Amino acid sequence: MTTSKSALNPRQRESALAKLATEKFDVLVIGGGVTGSGIALDAASRGLRVALVESQDLASGTSSRSSKLIHGGLRYLEQYDFKLVREALQERELMVTTQAPHLVKPVAFLYPLHEKVKERTYVGAGLALYDALRGFQRALPNHKHLSQKGIHDIAPSLRLDIVNGGIQYFDAQVDDARHTMMIARTAALYGATILTRVSCESLIRKGKKIVGATVKDSTTGESIDVSASVTIMAGGVWSDLLHEKFGITPGYQVRMSKGSHILVPKSAINSSSGIILKTAVSVLFIIPWADKWIVGTTDTDFTGDRNEPLATYEDVEYILAQANKVLTPKLKHSDVLGVYAGLRPLVSKTSVTSTTKLSREHVVDHPEPGFVSVAGGKYTTYRVMAEDAVDHAAPDLRKIVKESGTKELPILGAEGYSALVNNAEYLAEDMGISKDQVIRLLDRYGSEIFTLLDLISEEPNLASLLSPELPYLKVEISYAASHEGAMSVEDVIMRRTRIAIETVDHGLSVATDIAKIIGPILGWSPGARKKSVAAYEKQVERERESIAQVLQNDRVSATAN
Repeated sequence: MTTSKSALNPRQRESALAKLATEKFDVLVIGGGVTGSGIALDAASRGLRVALVESQDLASGTSSRSSKLIHGGLRYLEQYDFKLVREALQERELMVTTQAPHLVKPVAFLYPLHEKVKERTYVGAGLALYDALRGFQRALPNHKHLSQKGIHDIAPSLRLDIVNGGIQYFDAQVDDARHTMMIARTAALYGATILTRVSCESLIRKGKKIVGATVKDSTTGESIDVSASVTIMAGGVWSDLLHEKFGITPGYQVRMSKGSHILVPKSAINSSSGIILKTAVSVLFIIPWADKWIVGTTDTDFTGDRNEPLATYEDVEYILAQANKVLTPKLKHSDVLGVYAGLRPLVSKTSVTSTTKLSREHVVDHPEPGFVSVAGGKYTTYRVMAEDAVDHAAPDLRKIVKESGTKELPILGAEGYSALVNNAEYLAEDMGISKDQVIRLLDRYGSEIFTLLDLISEEPNLASLLSPELPYLKVEISYAASHEGAMSVEDVIMRRTRIAIETVDHGLSVATDIAKIIGPILGWSPGARKKSVAAYEKQVERERESIAQVLQNDRVSATAN
């Protein structure tokens, strides 16, 4: 099976649109987040004919705005949600070892202790249970206790006047948007038809059964009737709106919980490990991210615009206040390089439950023949959610459906990853770049690095850096449009790379250069290039509102003092 089948680009899109109009699908998936992409992969790998439509870009919602962690949810132990923790930990082990070792990496965390005996016993017992719940396959080390000196050696920024020691444990982290996109491409590799910028307008009914949907291509305005034996909706925080639009009464409601994060420079916190802090309502993570730290998250009810869940000044104040309880020197508003927020789709049966108390377990609903929806859950458990959704949809297919095989199925780029890392020096010679760059590329593309090598062979200039200030090569930008389904400057800067949160100017300085690289692949005119750049500039202007408010408040405080 050639990986060219996984390529998402203008030619593939044209072919996919034709398939929507002419073919009969077993499964139509609505939603291109991690769960929808996982459903497409699960169904396609069972031999089913699958189509996926996403109204925006892959991972454009919650699946690109998480804490970038693959974890069991340590705090859910206190809620006695052992099933969820065990499930998530076992999925984490699979991702690190089999499914996506090129994308999902172990990361160490310190849990600072403030009391010498009672707290250490309590937290230690919880982490021992956390280790035990993952089962027999253990790719990550067990937790270990540290003295005050031990924790200071690892994280000098922790205040010794209140931190008496700590415990180190391991979870994993991921570039969520990249991981989601690779799942969708793996689904395409196994035959799924993947389309972005295509929204579901209505469902098609034949008697009491739903037999497909009418979808609309936002790039042309064309409407297409798609025939499918079953439609599975993974709408995330848009679920309630879509249910209402489709005239379906679901067995659940989705509540939105906003999780905000800030980014600060690596120099702001002196630590060689991530840090987790227990707060009055949740936990706070200090997470290493390249040459920066991601600090978050909040957990608050949200009722605003689902398309733009901006972090507020109050969110940033909360994050800084919680982090500064244990850090020295304290983080300042001026340390904040960027902010972002995402929405968690929490399943709710009442309107009074605090979002911090709601379970992250998922629900699969089958309210009408031919229609299934799935909601809730955690990013880490996307594969289990996908498997459950397809299992519930199977009876509507009226044929034998094989069991899911995604548990041991590597996603695109995973096969041969370890061997390629061992041969990084030779790859560097072939590509004409440094070994460090090769390792970085392998950790983003895995075995797909050979496709990048082919592109460089055709156009050697693509081996150069996009910008001296950024690690990305021009070939990565080209590949985003030729293989990864990027259709705009925003897609490249915000999701195919993470330039939007990795640079102070959110990538504005390279937006025009990116448009020039992807323009020929996407068939853009000079006017279309300028339009895409302008659209991204407007997006940044809106996203900057939060950080501007933070900096303004900081200036006001400084003036007052």
